[in-house]
Amino acid sequence: MTRSHTLLLLLAVAAPVRAQTVDTTGAGAIIAQATDHSEVMQNLQHLADVIGPRLSGSAAMKHANDWTAQRFRDYGLSSSIESYPFGVTWERGEASLWLTAPFKRQVVAHSWAWTAGTPKGAAVSGPVMRINGSADSLDAYLAKVKGAWLMMSEPGVVWNPDGPPMTAADSATMEAARQRQRAAFQRPGRDTSAAGRRAAQQANYDRAWKLMKAGALGIITDAGKEFGLHNMSGSPNAVSPLPNLVVSHEDYTLFARLLQSGQTPRLTGRVTNVVGTKSVDQYNTIGELKGSEKPDEVVILGAHLDSWDLGTGVTDNGTGSMVVLEAARAIMQSGVKPKRTIRFILFSGEEEGLLGSRAYAAAHAAEAGRIQAVVVLDNGTGRITGQALQGRDELEQLWKDLLVPVSSLGATGVRKGMKGGTDHLSFIPYGVPGFNFDQEPRGYNHTHHSEVDTFDHAVAGDLVQASAVMAVTAVELANLDALIPRGATTPVTPAEPMKPSAGLAAK
Repeated sequence: MTRSHTLLLLLAVAAPVRAQTVDTTGAGAIIAQATDHSEVMQNLQHLADVIGPRLSGSAAMKHANDWTAQRFRDYGLSSSIESYPFGVTWERGEASLWLTAPFKRQVVAHSWAWTAGTPKGAAVSGPVMRINGSADSLDAYLAKVKGAWLMMSEPGVVWNPDGPPMTAADSATMEAARQRQRAAFQRPGRDTSAAGRRAAQQANYDRAWKLMKAGALGIITDAGKEFGLHNMSGSPNAVSPLPNLVVSHEDYTLFARLLQSGQTPRLTGRVTNVVGTKSVDQYNTIGELKGSEKPDEVVILGAHLDSWDLGTGVTDNGTGSMVVLEAARAIMQSGVKPKRTIRFILFSGEEEGLLGSRAYAAAHAAEAGRIQAVVVLDNGTGRITGQALQGRDELEQLWKDLLVPVSSLGATGVRKGMKGGTDHLSFIPYGVPGFNFDQEPRGYNHTHHSEVDTFDHAVAGDLVQASAVMAVTAVELANLDALIPRGATTPVTPAEPMKPSAGLAAK
């Protein structure tokens, strides 16, 4: 699931919805197929251990596209891969970081994606400096950053995992600290119009170029996780000319404490990344089961196939992708014939800003009125617990009825809530009802984007359950007697690559 992209959702005002009868015919056969003959774990193991991490733009990502397309065909569906313009590629190189003062120790660091290496891949040394990284206060620091590694923010708020269990008061204190940090980026008078937001994005993007031209060595970023785990993000739409190294939360707080106590930590770092120079295409894998009565109307089950590359991309989101593939298999093998077409889409480019699903939604905008719903899975390995209504509170009873056949599997909760950060969001501006199932956490905030996002953390029973839930609800949605009412449509801004403002890119 993507970490750093926020989308504004303007949804329809809830209106009465004509009650629809949910046809549960075939649910038992689908559940039996998913629970008694599951292939989800063997597919997941091949994806994780043979294909490996699937960074968008890499050869492994294309391998995953081709392999999943063949698996759909193996299960009797039609299948294809659909291209879209992605942006430039990025190859992770070597990254090393040493703390050289006040004592010497190697620091484990990973390069933020779509950021440059050090000049000619050479080691560079300098002090750590804490600056206010907000774009509108940056100019005050530009004369001071030459030859320095920069901390752009205070350490994140992370609970000590070895301390006492968190109390309600502890939780409230941590949330208040997070709110104070967020408030630093939400000052009164800030222009929140579309043009204002774009201008703020441009100013933030220009920041790296200004710092590079002022002679800064690079940026140090807090991973914000416990247990020394790292984190990852980045996008071809915001390629940075300045190295950015992610360090553990524990190391980041060490640097902050040293600075606060009057000590200046010094670092030596070396990074050898390769940023592409030409835009490339990427691909979404599509499997399709044609509807028996209304083939032009479509239910979409989705998940993102791409991943970050510190681990092997299992809980984010190999699990969701293989559940979607398994749901397709279970429906086909059950012999159930849905009335509407069910389209199974494994998106790429999700981690870089929902690029694959946004491109798909835009390319298929003309058929948005015939898409019954988009339902995705992207919160780790945990079993499905229910559904968040995504602002469509008038659909509460419908979702309760849809979940009746799988209630014995534990998928019973229907709640008023919004789910962000993944591919269903790309369809909502076109009026398509979009949902992301709720799941058991199963340590997702630890594993996702980190080096322990591996097959060892997959929970087989949970993925079998999720496959059954997704398959059953997909067929039920396909067999409703009418389309779910559309939501509000809102303007869609294409995801364009950022370019530095005039004069910043010049050498």
